[in-house]
Amino acid sequence: MVITNRHADLPTSNELPCSDDIPVDNEDQNFLPNYLLFLLGLIWNTRSDWYFGVDMGIYHTTGVNVRVPVVPDGFLSLGVPRRKPGNKSRKSYVVWEEADTIPIWVLEIVSWTPGGEYDDKLAIYQKLGVLYYLIYNPEYWQRDRHQPFELYKLVNSQYQLQLSEPYWMPEIGLAIGRSQGIVGGIEREVYSWLDPHANRLLSAEEQAQQSQQQAQRLAEQLKKLGVDPDTV
Repeated sequence: MVITNRHADLPTSNELPCSDDIPVDNEDQNFLPNYLLFLLGLIWNTRSDWYFGVDMGIYHTTGVNVRVPVVPDGFLSLGVPRRKPGNKSRKSYVVWEEADTIPIWVLEIVSWTPGGEYDDKLAIYQKLGVLYYLIYNPEYWQRDRHQPFELYKLVNSQYQLQLSEPYWMPEIGLAIGRSQGIVGGIEREVYSWLDPHANRLLSAEEQAQQSQQQAQRLAEQLKKLGVDPDTV
């Protein structure tokens, strides 16, 4: 039997650019994907079989040229190591170096400069086989004649818009949806991971704040009972 490597003629990650060098034009394009990444670090801190990329090129074989990446604002892949062999980081996400593992979830944030999120990129992710495609458009949705939050699921090789929010994704084991969160001491809209009961999973900052509030309430209750909380 002759064993061949069907990816032998494809370039390696060291030979490919790490991004498309197109700068973001609003802070949310960096902040919000990283917010989701840091949350996953808390939620899945004991797991090593996932990778979340932010503003990173995805190289694949379903486009016109394998050297031209698609660069979402964020993406999640399951069944791949968080770090490359030798504890190395990724320069880009090269599908043929990831055992042909396609990202299961991709995020695009619409900015002032339209980036083809509703047509060109949708077609790319659909052909690539990304199961969930989220378009977040809090500022320009009326201009684009779309909704601020649109999640598409691949059904029979075609994207179908899902109408519920938050939306439960059983293949990931999490839901995604918008809510008000505390970030850097400021309350603002974020999209976040939620559990099966639609409870938003809190950031480390929010968990610390919640613990502090609980401690304060306990101290007040003890004082009402005539107990000095500092002696307990």
